[in-house]
Amino acid sequence: MSGHKYTNALIHETSPYLLQHAHNPVEWQSWGDEALSRAKKEDKPILLSIGYSACHWCHVMEKESFEDEAIAAVMNRHFINIKVDREERPDLDQIYQNAVQFFIKRGGGWPLTMFLTPEGVPFHGGTYFPPEDRYNLPGFSRVLGAVAKTYAENRHEILTQSAQVLTNLSQVGKVRPKKEALPADLVEKSVRSLDRFFDPSNGGFGGAPKFPNTMTHELYLRHYHRSGEASYLNRALLTLYKMGTGGIYDHLGGGFHRYSVDERWLVPHFEKMLYDNAQLVPLYLHGYQLSLNPRFRQIAAETLDYVLREMTSPEGGFYSTQDADSEGVEGMFFVWTLEEIEQLLPPAESQIFCRYFGVTQRGNFEGSNILNIPHDAAGIGREFNLSPEVLEEKIAACKKTLFDIRESRMKPFRDEKILTGWNGLMISAFIEGFRVIGDKRYLSAAEKGIEFIFKHLYQNDKLLAVYKDGKAKLNGYLDDYAFLTAALLDLYEVTFRKEYLEKATLLADHLLAGFWDREEGGFYFTGMDHESLINRPKSGHDHSIPSGNGVSAKNLVRLHAHAGRPAYRDFADGLFKLYGKEMEENPFGFGSFLCAYDDYRHASQIVLVGAEKEELAPWLDQLNPLYLAGTTLFATTEKEAEAHPALKHLSGKKTIGGKTTAYLCQNFTCLPPVTSFDALKNLIMENKGLS
Repeated sequence: MSGHKYTNALIHETSPYLLQHAHNPVEWQSWGDEALSRAKKEDKPILLSIGYSACHWCHVMEKESFEDEAIAAVMNRHFINIKVDREERPDLDQIYQNAVQFFIKRGGGWPLTMFLTPEGVPFHGGTYFPPEDRYNLPGFSRVLGAVAKTYAENRHEILTQSAQVLTNLSQVGKVRPKKEALPADLVEKSVRSLDRFFDPSNGGFGGAPKFPNTMTHELYLRHYHRSGEASYLNRALLTLYKMGTGGIYDHLGGGFHRYSVDERWLVPHFEKMLYDNAQLVPLYLHGYQLSLNPRFRQIAAETLDYVLREMTSPEGGFYSTQDADSEGVEGMFFVWTLEEIEQLLPPAESQIFCRYFGVTQRGNFEGSNILNIPHDAAGIGREFNLSPEVLEEKIAACKKTLFDIRESRMKPFRDEKILTGWNGLMISAFIEGFRVIGDKRYLSAAEKGIEFIFKHLYQNDKLLAVYKDGKAKLNGYLDDYAFLTAALLDLYEVTFRKEYLEKATLLADHLLAGFWDREEGGFYFTGMDHESLINRPKSGHDHSIPSGNGVSAKNLVRLHAHAGRPAYRDFADGLFKLYGKEMEENPFGFGSFLCAYDDYRHASQIVLVGAEKEELAPWLDQLNPLYLAGTTLFATTEKEAEAHPALKHLSGKKTIGGKTTAYLCQNFTCLPPVTSFDALKNLIMENKGLS
C-alpha cells in the first residue's frame, strides 16, 4: 500500500516533475499516443500543463488547484489531462509557449496551461491561474467551466480559433534572409545598440526582474578584445562584480540562483539551474582573463566546485536543477537571521561577518537575511583594523562554519534528470575551468561527463535527450547535438585526442543530415525522425540557453578550421545570411549568433608543432590561460603535422631547428613561424583583430 489516496498514470514516469503529480486527484497522463488517442475517442479537449520540478509557481498551482478534489473532479469530467516536463520535452514547450502568445499579452512562462483540441491544436491558454479570481486573473475553476461549456456548445468557435492558431504558428520562426553580405562592423553596431538597455548603476540589462544575459556580456568582452574600447570591458566587469556581490550568488556554497527579482541582484529566485551555472562559469573566467581580478576566478572555481559537490551523479553525468523551496518555503535553505549567526559564531567574528555580508536585525528578505556584500572589503578591513589578508581568512573561516551548519538543514529538492544538452554546456564550463585555473579535477569531470553521455545517451548512431533511473529516452534535439558538439571540440583542444574530434564531426554531420531545412536553411529543433507534431519549430533566438542554431554556426566555423572541409563553412555562411537581418535588428536576442559571427570573421588558428608531444606541454600551459576568442588551437608532433589543413601547403619540416614551432594562421594562411612563446604571444596581441 502506498499510503496515498490517489495515484494516477504518472507513477510510471521517471521525471521527478511528473512524479510530483502522481498522487494528485487529477487523472494525469503523460504526453503520448495513449492520451492523444483517448482524447479523440472520447471527443474531449486536452488540458495540457507544462512545468518543471524547480518551478515555484508550478508548486503553487499544484497545491491550490491540482490537489483540490473539487477542481480535479471538473478536470477529470471534462478534459483529458496531460502533464509535461518542459525539460524533457522542450519541443512541446516551444510550440505551446509560442501558441500562448496569441491568447495573453503578458507572455509565456511556467506553469503553462493550454487547452487543445483532441488533435493537439491550442484554442485557449495561459500560464498560472489562481483557484479563484485574484491578481487580476480569472480563477481556474471559472476558466475550466467556461472552456468546457464552449467546447460542448460552440464547437465552431473552437475550430475557428484553433485553425487561426495553426496558421499563426506556421509563421513563427519565418525569417527574411539577407541577400547581401553582413556588415563588417555588425558586432560593433550591436554592442552600441545594447547601450540603451544597460544599467550603469547595477550592471546587467533593464530593471526587475534581472537575468544574467550571459551571451550579451560575452559580446561586450569580445568587442573589447577586438577594439580595445575599455568602456565595454567595464560594462561586463561591472555586471560580474555586482552579480558576484549580490544575493543571486550563493556566498556559502557557490553557484548562482536563476535570476534576481529586483534590479540590484539582491533577492534571487532561489532555484539553481545547471544551465545558468554552466554559462556563467566561462563568463567569469573570461572576465578574469581580461581583468586579472582574482575574485572572478574564485567565483568560477566555487561554482564548479558546487557542481562537483551537489550536481554530479556517481556515474559522471550532471543533474538538472535544485528547487527554490525547502520545507515548503521559498529560499529557506539559504537565508539567516541575525540571532542564528550570533549564536553560531564567536562575538568578534559574528560582528565582522554580519558587517561584511549585510546581516541585520531587520533583514532584507521577509525578516531574514540573504547574504550579500554591500560594502567594499577594504573599508570593512579598516573599520575593524584588519589587513586584507586577515579579513579574508576570518571571512573564509566563518563561511566554512556556517556552510557546515547549513548542510544539516533540509536541502531543496534536486531534480536528478540528466539532460544531454545541459550536460554539454556544463562539460564546456569544466574544460574552460581547467584551461584557465589549471585544476585537473575539472578536466576529469569533463572527460567523465563525455564518457557518461556516449555510454548511456548515444544509441544506434544518434543522441537521446534524457537519462533517469537507468533509462535513456527521447530523440535528441538540436540543442543536444549543438552543445555536445561544442563540448567535444573544447575537449579536443585541451587533450588533442582524435576521438573527440571524430565524435564532434559525427554529431555535426548527423545534424546536417537530419535537422537542416533544405528549403530555407537553418536547423529545425527536431530531426526528421521525430514524432509528428502540429508544428516543427526553428529559431535563432537565445532564451535562457543559447540558440542551438547560433552554437551550431560556431561549431561549423571551428570544424572548418580543424577539418578544412569547405562545406562546414558554407553551412555556417548560410546560417549567418538566414539570421543576419534578425541579428542586426535584435542583438539582445542574438548574442550567441553574434559571438559566432565574430568567430567567423576573425577566425584564426594556432598550430603548435613539436618533435615530441612532451615538448608541447609548457607551451599549452602558457597558452591556455589567455583569452583567445575565435581561435582554434591544435598541437601535434612533426610526424602528424601534415594532416592539419593549415600546414598542408608547407613542404619540408614543420619545426625550425628541432625546436617547438608555433604558427598563427587565418583561413589556412600562416604568418612566419616562431620558436618562442613570447614571440607567439606578441603575434597574438598584434593580430587579435585579424580579418
